[in-house]
Amino acid sequence: MTLQEHFKSITDCRQQHKIEHKLIDIMVLSIIAVICGATEYKEIEIFGKSRESFLKQFLELPNGIPSHDTIERVIIAINPKEFHQCFINWVKSLIKSTSGELIAMDGKTSRGSYDTHKKQSPIHLVNAWSTINGIVLGQYKVDDKSNEITALPKLLSMLQVEGCIISTDAMGCQKEIAKQIIDAKADYILALKGNQKTLQEEAIHLFTHASPNTIDESIEKNGGRIETRKCTVLTKLDLLDEGRNWTDLNSIIRIESSREVADKRTTETRYYISSLMKTAKEFNKLIRSHWQVENNLHWQLDVSFNEDASRKRSGNSAEKFSLITKTALNFLKANTTDKLSMANKRYKAALDEEYLLKILKSSCV
Repeated sequence: MTLQEHFKSITDCRQQHKIEHKLIDIMVLSIIAVICGATEYKEIEIFGKSRESFLKQFLELPNGIPSHDTIERVIIAINPKEFHQCFINWVKSLIKSTSGELIAMDGKTSRGSYDTHKKQSPIHLVNAWSTINGIVLGQYKVDDKSNEITALPKLLSMLQVEGCIISTDAMGCQKEIAKQIIDAKADYILALKGNQKTLQEEAIHLFTHASPNTIDESIEKNGGRIETRKCTVLTKLDLLDEGRNWTDLNSIIRIESSREVADKRTTETRYYISSLMKTAKEFNKLIRSHWQVENNLHWQLDVSFNEDASRKRSGNSAEKFSLITKTALNFLKANTTDKLSMANKRYKAALDEEYLLKILKSSCV
């Protein structure tokens, strides 16, 4: 199925006799424009008018390219739940979850959406990232960072995670979330911090008395930086009293990391709990992979797509434009025919229609 076929089920709330531009045309136009560098509604209009003949390969455009005001009004009027469900279904059609795949879940704030005048907090979205496929699987909007606890279960319930490994930061380290993951026939690796104080204290104590099952140390040199990560795993958890309250808790993991840059050395110790029973080498790799959600998604959204600087504040415009951006990002990530940076892919797509067509065909427009 094409992108249009997946997204055409979104309800058009406009009065039918007043419609001049098709909803699916506006949505696909917006996605293609963002692929080519657009970050604002006015830029989408400018792109559309400059590439109208090219766009008619995919879109009907019965009355030409809509104005930026029309594009914005239509995007704001879309039901965000319908839009998100169509996005998830489209992503499912692109990939198949692989047994043992790590899905990293983490939150990101769009700081530019903060409105001082209206006392409106910036939007915060919890994102799910496929570390194997390198694409966004879904997002869920929350009111503020503390509500990630309620957002994570809702996003999890929308995704197909059977056979996968779910990783979260400490906010997701909750008994109910661990149980939900196991009930979905998946496994978990959850960062352990002070919000689970008793379990954290018991884990730290256990590491000082128990003999580790396995230990792994990795050293990474990059330019003038040296990073060392030592992973220690315990699976004999009889003395972990609080651990009995967690569904299928089978391992606790300690990561001792150090970073040396020039003459400066910083160290950090982090703890994790998991339903898996794996070697320290495997856990070291999996936990390292979790940070792809920061480096390959959140960083790209802010640096390549300028999301953090976006001032979209009307209605839930910021939430839905973020989903348009992530759709564009997935198209660009799916194109593996070259090794250009994300910024250079977008620039080339804006200049070269054949290259843009290749990107669009990679994800079935």
